[in-house]
Amino acid sequence: MKVSAAIVGATAGPRVHAIDARWAMAFAAALGETAPAYFDTAGADGIVTHPLFPVCYEWPLALALRAKILRRAVAARSVHATHDLRLHRRPRVGDRLSTRATIASAEARAPGVYVVTRFETVDGEGQPVSTSDYGSIYRGVTGEGMSTAAAEPPGPAVAPNAASAPSPPSPTRGGLPASAESLASPPDWSAALPIGPTLAHVYSECARIWNPIHTDRAVARAAGLADIILHGTATLALSVSKALELEGVDGIATVTRISCRFGAMVSLPSTISVRGWRVGGADGECSIGFQTLNPDGRPAIRDGRLAFVRPPRRP
Repeated sequence: MKVSAAIVGATAGPRVHAIDARWAMAFAAALGETAPAYFDTAGADGIVTHPLFPVCYEWPLALALRAKILRRAVAARSVHATHDLRLHRRPRVGDRLSTRATIASAEARAPGVYVVTRFETVDGEGQPVSTSDYGSIYRGVTGEGMSTAAAEPPGPAVAPNAASAPSPPSPTRGGLPASAESLASPPDWSAALPIGPTLAHVYSECARIWNPIHTDRAVARAAGLADIILHGTATLALSVSKALELEGVDGIATVTRISCRFGAMVSLPSTISVRGWRVGGADGECSIGFQTLNPDGRPAIRDGRLAFVRPPRRP
């Protein structure tokens, strides 16, 4: 099977989504959130959406674009490899958001073809809300007319448990630390997260992200898996939730960027472990490096970075 470089520049959308409280609360509930900010519709400011909520309205565009440019047999070989989300602001209940998807790049790599899709979302006034670069590896697929790059998809430069410990870099506004230096060990915090046997089913329905390898054992086994596995975006969302909780800002922080590489699979039921490193911060701006290990101790998420601004302290 082959993929041509001609797919670069292909687009899907725009598609409009109405963001309602039911969807926002369901997504937060699927992740086990309890912070009132996600559920108190009687509050003066209403509720907020989870920082990773954009994956919900981006998913239909991902499917539409794959169907437009790839044969079904090729699309079925897709594995979520990298994710880089920039939040210009959190989506809000009542928003009518318009999302367009574009193939930003395609490179031949040892495992297959690495394709980055950019999702750009604006509100009803045309103002940016979220921008995501979603990297996929199409396993065992050959690239035609495209450059050959390193065997591993690029990602944010974080290497927890590195031997050396340089001074932490300072974060930049709205982004992540530019330094490619490694982080120190041991982590500043760590926490175990139990994964229930039905979480993939609950997440599928609450996020409105359906891929049968996460919920249908027969389909998962036909795809070469031992059983169903948890969505990568669910693992990432759970990790982000835990990081914000342990930093004391769950539901109220101004999250500006989330990025990572995906690695080992997460089975159900199981227990995963999230570890975080405080990279630095000033004037309320913070950056966390994190890593999530699956039950076998292998990184399900590598090179994770979370940038946010702490809310001002109340007098």
